[in-house]
Amino acid sequence: MTDGDTGAMSSRARVTAAAGLLAALLLTTGTWHFASPHGFESIVPRFLGSPSFWVRLSGVGELACAVGLAVPRTRRLAAWATAALFVVVFPANIDMAVHAWQGHGSKVVAYGRLPLQVPLVLWALYIARGTPDRSAARRATDGAAASSTA
Repeated sequence: MTDGDTGAMSSRARVTAAAGLLAALLLTTGTWHFASPHGFESIVPRFLGSPSFWVRLSGVGELACAVGLAVPRTRRLAAWATAALFVVVFPANIDMAVHAWQGHGSKVVAYGRLPLQVPLVLWALYIARGTPDRSAARRATDGAAASSTA
């Protein structure tokens, strides 16, 4: 998909590519939540209780968002859910940074994750805003069909 003779990717193709890359990232990190949960469990804020529960839940959330982003019909909703997920897990990144500041864990990793959340949220929002609302288009089509038969 290109725009005219310029060879540039169309907006729709860029959104599709962005969704595919973000889905791959989420598939990878979601899988890590189950394959190597200890690193994730160590950053769950203590006040939340069972780290294992939250790690599994966030892993399932990441995997669900990955699948949703990969499917055009669910991409828009999944992108909004992904943005929300990145915001919801931010307290774990803050907790990780606090622990690193106190001498527990890698400061580079902990401090690097904090500003990384912003582009991740923006990435998901780019996909959400760039993906057509298929349900609205379907409702418009259904409404037009209904009015022509009346």
